[in-house]
Amino acid sequence: MSQIIIIRLLKISIVLGLCLIVTGHALIVSSYFTRQHGISGIITAAACIAIGVLLSLPTKIYLTILLMEAEKRYLKAHSHKPK
Repeated sequence: MSQIIIIRLLKISIVLGLCLIVTGHALIVSSYFTRQHGISGIITAAACIAIGVLLSLPTKIYLTILLMEAEKRYLKAHSHKPK
């Protein structure tokens, strides 16, 4: 796969992870959901948050590493060494 496709998939993973985190938080905050489903509802909301974190954090680390490598290449190409 090309780097552009990988980055696009990682960005989709970040957005999906953030959506799951927000959904899990909304489910926990919602008193109707927790009263209706009890402990299993809290576990479901916590699972949404956990899966969201699993999807979003590693991809952010990978994208940060890619940006650092790009910056290193840029600085190497544009560095002027005075004599």
